[in-house]
Amino acid sequence: MKITIIQGAFFPVPPIMGGAVEKLWYGLGREFARAGHEVTHISRRHLELPDQENNGGVNYLRVKGEHSTNNIPLLKLRDFFYTWRVLPLLPQADILISNTFWLPLLLRDPSRGKVIISVERMPKGQMRFYRRASIFRACSTVVADAVRAELLPEDKRVRMIPNPLPHRVESSIHLSRKQPIILYVGRIHPKKGIELLLRAAMNLPSPWKVVIVGPHDEARGGGGEAYLEKLKSMVGKATVEFRGPIFNDEKLISFYEEASLFAYPSVDGAGEAMPIAPLEAMAQGCVPIVSALDCFADFVSDGVNGLVFDHHASDPVAALHEEIARLCSDPALRERLALRAMEVRHSHSLGGIAEKFLHLFSGIVSMKFKDSISE
Repeated sequence: MKITIIQGAFFPVPPIMGGAVEKLWYGLGREFARAGHEVTHISRRHLELPDQENNGGVNYLRVKGEHSTNNIPLLKLRDFFYTWRVLPLLPQADILISNTFWLPLLLRDPSRGKVIISVERMPKGQMRFYRRASIFRACSTVVADAVRAELLPEDKRVRMIPNPLPHRVESSIHLSRKQPIILYVGRIHPKKGIELLLRAAMNLPSPWKVVIVGPHDEARGGGGEAYLEKLKSMVGKATVEFRGPIFNDEKLISFYEEASLFAYPSVDGAGEAMPIAPLEAMAQGCVPIVSALDCFADFVSDGVNGLVFDHHASDPVAALHEEIARLCSDPALRERLALRAMEVRHSHSLGGIAEKFLHLFSGIVSMKFKDSISE
């Protein structure tokens, strides 16, 4: 098959500026090529990358993009102009995977491929306008339900395929070498619940510490310099290290390998779909502690392979602190949960999830699925 993958306007692939969606589709694109398919991957231009190259069997095209912003109307405007520049570059294909807001609305040429809309965030009402889509691929059950809610009841185009681990995981993990570290990896943004984590970590026993990895600048989706300074002012007596963004996979994996716990206390119920960082952490034997958002229910089971705290509780800080303290004081529990957490290496393997996508694509191309009920 000929497969085209289109990223949004704000991050290049490979993901040298970050971007979880770019990271996972970078891995998937290379898996598709490894399976013998012709893959073109389009993303934002970057000074460190050529505008066009073939690497790992994938043809990469890079187009002038923009910095991200927290101003939503401006964000959509920048994505519009980027998508307009992408349209003339689209090759003929069997499958076209869209990660942009505008492409399903602007594309008119059916020879560019059956349109697969990859829904990586909770939809905001736009799904009903994507009449030319062949399939809405949702990354989690809660996202699939939200997409269906925006379509007609008889519309059968929604498929749920979970996000994979963005790279192949082959290294062995020695849980006995884990350090007393609670790790957070992700955007430094108010919706990620980092303030809850810092307050919950105030009275942890020594030598436990919190390590926070991720970008805070607005261009990479963070909350900005003032928000970072606010977080630093909250640290108090807790041992907290802010390590900044890390986009090198090997270095990031070393953080996961060292940490015992992984906290992801997101409060973004309207946007969080299926974050990649908890999955990566679990694959390296970190026990996840997550909020009770529905997006985590597909891969974190409370008391089985991680712990879930109620971020809607009357005192969410106390609820999170209780779960952290429980794990800090019980090494046997940590080991039991960590061993089960590592099973995502199989359930969410890059190769296994790529096979699910390719099976879906094959069905679409062979007309086992209708293009759209709206025709």
